[in-house]
Amino acid sequence: MVEEGKPAPDFELTTDTGERVKLSDFRGRPVVLYFYPKDDTSGCTKEACGFRDVYSEFEQRGAVVLGVSPDDEASHVRFKEKYSLPFTLLADPEHKVAETYGVWVERNYAGRKYMGINRSTFVIDADGTLVKAMHSVKPDGHPDKVLQALPSS
Repeated sequence: MVEEGKPAPDFELTTDTGERVKLSDFRGRPVVLYFYPKDDTSGCTKEACGFRDVYSEFEQRGAVVLGVSPDDEASHVRFKEKYSLPFTLLADPEHKVAETYGVWVERNYAGRKYMGINRSTFVIDADGTLVKAMHSVKPDGHPDKVLQALPSS
């Protein structure tokens, strides 16, 4: 499990454009790393569109927004195009990064147990230190809470 005040674990994943990126590639800028369960579902769409709608504020603060789900790159491309999402989506189909960050958990829906993403966001400062971990977040108003948690430059 990751801890606030400690270095955020580095990882490498494929983006919606097919390139491989590492978290450490973004050193020097704060990073908002948000994990969501599935492209184009109601809660995930609401959350992504919330980030989209205030994205210029993240840009003004120099922050990078990265959305991570178990969906593949092709799904991310469709989701991004459908909702005009201006930030990068990362594919974690083997949920290795989700496991590292402690967000791949047992879920329970309608009496059925399954493994899935616990909607969570991690705010990482320009030096790579985890400054805020937000677990079991609700999509409504979440991007505004993330903006408040961003470190001042």
